[in-house]
Amino acid sequence: MTGLLDTEAIRKDFPVLDRVIHDGKKLVYLDNAATSQKPRQVLDALNDYYERHNANVHRGVHVLAEEATALYEGARDKVAAFVNAPSRDEVIFTKNASESLNLVANMLGWADEPYRVDENTEIVITEMEHHSNIVPWQLLAQRTGAKLKWFGLTDDGRLDLSNVDEVITERTKVVSFTLVSNIMGTVNPVEEIVRRAQEVGALVVVDASQAVPHMPFDVQAIQADFVAFTGHKMCGPTGIGVLWGRQELLEDLPPFLGGGEMIETVSMSSSTYAPAPHKFEAGTPPIAQAVGLGAAVDYLSAIGMDRIAAHEHAITEYAVNRLAEVPDLRIIGPTTAEDRGAAISFVLGDIHPHDVGQVLDEQGIAVRVGHHCARPVCLRYGIPATTRASFYLYSTPAEVDALVEGLEHVRNFFG
Repeated sequence: MTGLLDTEAIRKDFPVLDRVIHDGKKLVYLDNAATSQKPRQVLDALNDYYERHNANVHRGVHVLAEEATALYEGARDKVAAFVNAPSRDEVIFTKNASESLNLVANMLGWADEPYRVDENTEIVITEMEHHSNIVPWQLLAQRTGAKLKWFGLTDDGRLDLSNVDEVITERTKVVSFTLVSNIMGTVNPVEEIVRRAQEVGALVVVDASQAVPHMPFDVQAIQADFVAFTGHKMCGPTGIGVLWGRQELLEDLPPFLGGGEMIETVSMSSSTYAPAPHKFEAGTPPIAQAVGLGAAVDYLSAIGMDRIAAHEHAITEYAVNRLAEVPDLRIIGPTTAEDRGAAISFVLGDIHPHDVGQVLDEQGIAVRVGHHCARPVCLRYGIPATTRASFYLYSTPAEVDALVEGLEHVRNFFG
């Protein structure tokens, strides 16, 4: 199998992967689309921050405050370089991708023309979105009277863009879609969607939560207006997300949250706001989490995102082929490794996914079960839920083999 990383060396950086659970069974962690594990380098950065540099940022002249500020803003520099942002000031720290997407939706709801979403405009999403890229737009549509529209799905788990010109129209104000589906692994055709959105002058929002951790990513090349992703899926801590936005938009759009740090001047009658990114980072930010994310960026960059992508493609191709050998197993979504990410959802005969997951857990195999915050996908394919195995830079062919063996045990257990 070509393209694989030296997983034996990489796995030594991840203490949790050495865990033995359930009567001596070695942990097989296949739930990376939900959250990735954290290397020692990230854990050490978090400990070092709390042990030596802990202070609030931007508000003090003492040594700890200056060190904390340098670490926090240094993380912003690292993230900006990681996604090739034209300016560090285009990188906004949030607590997760959900907050990033909510931030955009609320900004557009409160904005002046030409960005304002109102009863005369349309919002376009897709049927494969994570709930975090559905519910904020539903709320915005309910509040403003805008019409919510979406692209459906084909039988093989792709976006149905046959009517792209009818879905994205002159009334469309914003098009928001995932680059890689968290439930099916589908990689969506960004260029076609962006081209049509730009033709009608709509803003483009990309949920890259399942893309930035797994492949080289360039916000300039993708030509979106906003990109959201989260730290805990890319070897970083929980509690830290990112919203990248084009500088001119961030300058023109209103803030979502009010409070300390996001202001320039405050009087009892009015306030003026600080420039971006601070305009969108009210209150004490996730300082330690940002430091941890910066360390995660360093870790991934040292390995190389092109090498990580090649490794995941090889593992995913192997997994798709091995899962095809399991009787009664049906993959939901693309059934080849081409144009797909490293998350594979499936159903196994008429065995409920929760039962599949429980029996696998007894074998030491950690997968995700349910609708994966993508219930419209399950409704589209007439299933209550799926079992999802998802891979990352430390995943191995042996873990795929363990999954297949575990599924055979599931089939035997349920007769």
